[in-house]
Amino acid sequence: MKKYVAPALLMLIWAGCGNKPEKGATSFKDSTTTVSSNDSLKPGTVVSKDHSTKEPIVATVKQVLTHIPDGYFIIDTCSGDLNLDNENDFLILLGKKGEDSLSRLGDEPVKRRLLVLTHDKGEHFNLAAQSDNAVYCYSCGGILGDPYQQLVIKNGYFSVEHYGGSRYRWTRIVTFKYSPADSTWLLHKDGHETEDTMGEEKPTKKVYTAKDFGKVTFTDFDIYKD
Repeated sequence: MKKYVAPALLMLIWAGCGNKPEKGATSFKDSTTTVSSNDSLKPGTVVSKDHSTKEPIVATVKQVLTHIPDGYFIIDTCSGDLNLDNENDFLILLGKKGEDSLSRLGDEPVKRRLLVLTHDKGEHFNLAAQSDNAVYCYSCGGILGDPYQQLVIKNGYFSVEHYGGSRYRWTRIVTFKYSPADSTWLLHKDGHETEDTMGEEKPTKKVYTAKDFGKVTFTDFDIYKD
């Protein structure tokens, strides 16, 4: 498994949510900004947009890395407005170093950590929430291996997408929605799909909503408890 360190963080963040950077890529992109390796920015910077003013905001990679604990590495990142303040925020998915090997040592899952970083009115990012139970583990995908697919952010919503299985392939997409009244993210939808690759059984699909699970915060949600 690839392990991303500080120099690669730039490329990982701006390659786009759920889309890993191609080998040899030298530009970092989001939906509004392209920063090539020839642009006059200091080394070790992350470029984002304040969508209310359309003026660029520069924050050091170090500011983001301060939220990465020892013993973890970055699997994926995604940027977008998570708390409806017209600022670019971040989701950062972390894995424990050696998770692929550790997963074979016991029955307990080696859990991954999802960080929610919100952009304040200055040039810093605050750790608004985190969870070790929002993303499936490295070995949770069955014969297909790592089930993690991507993170998606859109206008206060964010989703975590998974895919795994063997004969019976399954997809699970969990979506959270920002609640201004609660100043946090609540479970919005939990979608499950299964498909028999032999074609002997019909595909099934079920989307659970708050009518089914009530009020569940991002930090209280546990993907391991179906």
